[in-house]
Amino acid sequence: MDTGGRLERRRREREDEGGQSTVSRYPMRWAFLVGIGLMAAAVLGFAVFNLQSVLLSIFIATFVALGLDPLIRWFQRRGLKRGTAIVTVILLFILVVVVIVWIVIPPVVSQAVVLAQSLPGQIANVQDTDWFKNVDDVTNGLATTVLQWIGTTLSDPNFWTSVGSGALAFGAAVLDAVSTGFFVFILSIYFIATLDATKAACYRLVAASHRDNVIGYSERIMASVGHYLSGMVVLAFCNAVYSTILLYAVGVKYALIIGVVALFITLIPLIGTIITTVVMTIVALLVSPTAGIIVLIAMLIYMQVEAYILTPRVMSKAVQVPGSLVLISALAGGTLLGLLGALVAIPISAGILLIIKEVVVPRQAKA
Repeated sequence: MDTGGRLERRRREREDEGGQSTVSRYPMRWAFLVGIGLMAAAVLGFAVFNLQSVLLSIFIATFVALGLDPLIRWFQRRGLKRGTAIVTVILLFILVVVVIVWIVIPPVVSQAVVLAQSLPGQIANVQDTDWFKNVDDVTNGLATTVLQWIGTTLSDPNFWTSVGSGALAFGAAVLDAVSTGFFVFILSIYFIATLDATKAACYRLVAASHRDNVIGYSERIMASVGHYLSGMVVLAFCNAVYSTILLYAVGVKYALIIGVVALFITLIPLIGTIITTVVMTIVALLVSPTAGIIVLIAMLIYMQVEAYILTPRVMSKAVQVPGSLVLISALAGGTLLGLLGALVAIPISAGILLIIKEVVVPRQAKA
């Protein structure tokens, strides 16, 4: 027994010595391999940096395809074949884009110009009203400072550019935004048409022993993300329509542009509606104090309806993300990619949360 143990220890020692002597015997080889690895990592990072707009477009198109997939399956449940449902959704997607380009964008641009030109005069008119002077006296001049800052910020074109740009300056130039949008549009159509084939090709790369589990979890994650995205679009659209009608009702001339901005901002849960409510109230106050109060009360009522009636029905099939995680995800995504990052960070967090619930937690329970 002792002889066998000594032989086993000597064998392990020789293996350890052999492993150590390999590194010490060929230091140039290991240094060369490490250098090659560092150079490859640098080249890969440089390529990713230069292709960031392309990768970002692919990322957006993928989320568009996942967001429209529940609509395709809805048509399938109504009796349409998969191919017919895909063609129907693609045609609807094209119709929406055409309506936005030819009907929505021209008045939005004209109202944006009117807003930028008339805002300084409206701020000056508000400062001359009696109610604002009383508020300014009570706040010791703070109201005037805040109003002037709001006017300067909203009149600055760089502010509106930075709203959608973020760290990667996505869409900073109009021409680049148009070309990128067209690329995303075409790529989204292709991804929608080939989503099932693309997923099947990716699944074949997974080892057969783990393929069933990977397919099951992947399908659940993508279905949840798809329901989440489509649900958020529906909620944001309802919010934008309601906001536009409300602002028109109280006499705001450029209600359409604020409604379009609200459409994108309210895609961010929890904080999106709050941001638009504050902005809408301030803009309505430029018309009259009564208009501002009406907008504030109406938006507070809508927030309750959205939270307790609309959201539970629309988002019933999506993964529910805790409020704290929503805020953290939105902040992290917004820091990296601006408004776009804040929008996509939450469904990504929903997918990660689903993996933790379905994979990590059960494994820890069995350990």
